[in-house]
Amino acid sequence: MDRTILGAIFGGLFGFGALGGLAFLGAAPNAVPGKPEGSWRLLDPVAYENITIFPVVSTSSQDTSVFLTLDEGLSSGEVIVSEQGTAGLARTRDGRPIPLPPQYGGRASVNQLVLINRGKRPLLLLAGELVSGGKQDRIIGKDRIVPVGSEPLPLDVFCVEHGRWTGASAQFGAAKTIVHPSVREQAAVAQDQEEVWDAVRSGTLAKAPPPPASAGPADGYAAPRISPRAVENAIASAAPTQSYEKIYAQSRVGASVDDFVDELRRRFDRATLGLKGERVVGVVVAYGGEVAWSDIFASGDLFEKYWGKLLRSYAVEALARPGYRETAAINDAREFLRNLNGREIVESEPGVYRWREITEGRLSLIELESIEPKAIMLHRLLLHRTS
Repeated sequence: MDRTILGAIFGGLFGFGALGGLAFLGAAPNAVPGKPEGSWRLLDPVAYENITIFPVVSTSSQDTSVFLTLDEGLSSGEVIVSEQGTAGLARTRDGRPIPLPPQYGGRASVNQLVLINRGKRPLLLLAGELVSGGKQDRIIGKDRIVPVGSEPLPLDVFCVEHGRWTGASAQFGAAKTIVHPSVREQAAVAQDQEEVWDAVRSGTLAKAPPPPASAGPADGYAAPRISPRAVENAIASAAPTQSYEKIYAQSRVGASVDDFVDELRRRFDRATLGLKGERVVGVVVAYGGEVAWSDIFASGDLFEKYWGKLLRSYAVEALARPGYRETAAINDAREFLRNLNGREIVESEPGVYRWREITEGRLSLIELESIEPKAIMLHRLLLHRTS
């Protein structure tokens, strides 16, 4: 991989495919200038307890059917993820062994797996996606694309199951889960294993202001439903190896999340019903009055493939933060759709993809652009860092 580090370069200097730099075409309500083939537009907020979600819609939509998602690839057997040092255990779906190069014949590694794309489409990976199995569950460390027909790939990952280092199979399956923003941030931006573990165990790393001395439900405040104590109890009873999936999906913590997600989904579906000539391509998310996160995709179809697990991840974060019942201002949400000016890092794999990160104050913008088979900005993440 070629790596280029560019300092103090303004975000507008790169015209990155589908989501960058084309002219604003009108003055539609809540529209955002400088976006692709028309505009992004924010719909009215979807609010529930301490979370506010602003749907992002667009009149343009790229053809993203040429890309394979991790869940699709693992479920179909087109993608194989294995521990290092398991050449004899990497097999196709019909049981045929896959020979791995000698460099993968050593010991298993906490922060590196082996990925093989046997499919006919480039594979899209997003930071924070969970793969389950092997010696311990892991999450993808960085957005990237794996081309068709590539050699077995050393895949950078982070552990989210502290305490287990054994398993019946060295291979991983589709978990259909993406970790919540506090954990995902530590993988995508901080790239720090200790911080990833801390975020899993504590629920959130966001530093909320202390509640007023007399704060209570009448003041629009409620203590976090997923508190560090609740996570500790879940670990003690259901997830002694500190498995992310078991803590946040299969315990009493998970039951609380399910109800929260169901209500959020109902409200979101109602708010986005009946759109004409537009598709939902992303969201901006606020907790209390603080706009904190946004995920935007190149097409409505691609957004739909990720929406279920993204929604659950946002809900977990909301439940781990204090319940300040405020609705964020739409002008603050609109700020999360602008380009940043700041320190920039660009990484690329020639002919495959380009990844860039721009840091401006406490904001971090990460964009993933495919180069082949077509130039498309597939995913744009902007977040307000918690650390």
